[in-house]
Amino acid sequence: MDRRTFIGIGAAGALAAAGTSLEGKIPPVIKDLAHDSSLKIKFLGTGAAGGRKNGKGRRHSSILVDDRFLVDLTDDSLDLIPDGLHPETIFYTHSHPDHFQASAALKAGVKKAYLNHSWYDVAAKAFKEAARQEGVQAPELIPTYFGADVQMGDITVTPLLANHPTGNVMEESQIYLLQKGGVRLLYATDTSGIPGRSARRIGIDAHREGYGITALIMEATMADYDDFRLYCHSSTRTVINTVSVLQKTGRLHMCAGQKVYLTHMASSLHTAAELASLPDPIQAAEDGLEVIFREP
Repeated sequence: MDRRTFIGIGAAGALAAAGTSLEGKIPPVIKDLAHDSSLKIKFLGTGAAGGRKNGKGRRHSSILVDDRFLVDLTDDSLDLIPDGLHPETIFYTHSHPDHFQASAALKAGVKKAYLNHSWYDVAAKAFKEAARQEGVQAPELIPTYFGADVQMGDITVTPLLANHPTGNVMEESQIYLLQKGGVRLLYATDTSGIPGRSARRIGIDAHREGYGITALIMEATMADYDDFRLYCHSSTRTVINTVSVLQKTGRLHMCAGQKVYLTHMASSLHTAAELASLPDPIQAAEDGLEVIFREP
C-alpha cells in the first residue's frame, strides 16, 4: 500500500427517509450489509482561509469522493484532481470564497452543483458571470435542505446544519454525512462543533437512541481552544473532546488503525510539532492524502 494511503473503518448504519420533517428520527442499524463496501476520500486541500501562497502552505479545504464528486473547490486545488478525471457534480458547504469559487468548478468540468437553498441566488449569479467569462454553460444548480438525502449512485449524501455564519445572515452553512453501505462518514467543515440538530439527525446525540457514525473528518482551524474564532470554527481541542464523547457514548465505531482526520487548518496556528503530538486516533490530513474507509 502507498504510504500516503490509509485504511479507514466504516460500520453498519442506514439513513432514515429524507426530508426537513425528519429531525429527531434516528437511522436504524442494518445488520446484513455487503462486506466489500468502502468509501475513498482524496483530500484536495486541508487549509483554512488564506490557503496556499507562492506554492507553500495548505490548499483550501476540498475533497474528492470515490473519484465521483467533489465537496467544495477553489483554483488552488485543481492540480490535485487526478489526470483524466472530470467529476461532474459538486456539493458546497457555504459561500465563503475559500470553499466556493464558480470559475474553479467550471474549469474542473462540473455540470451539476448542490448547495443550500438559502444562497441559491448568490450562486446562480456567480456561476452565470463565471460561465460568461469562460465561454461555457453554467452548471445545473440544485438547492439542498437540512436532512434531505441526495442519492449519488450507491452513496447517500445528507446535508446537515453547520455552526458557521457568513456575511449573508440568512445563509445556512452545511456539513455532510456520506454513507455507502456500512460506512457512515461525517465531513464537518466549516463549523464550530456539531450543532445539536445535526447530531440528533445522524444519531450521535446521546440524549436519543442512535447508532452514530463510523468515520469522522472534522475541521480544526485553530490550535488554541480559546481562540476568538470559536464562534465559527473548531479547534484541535474541540475535535479531541468530540471524539472522546463519541467513543464514551458508543457513537463512533472504529477498528484498530482507523484515524479521525483534521482538515481546514490555519498554517499559521498549527506547528509541525503540535500536529505530530496529536492523541490517537486523531491525525492531521495533508493535501493529496487518499483514505479508504471501510466498514468493520
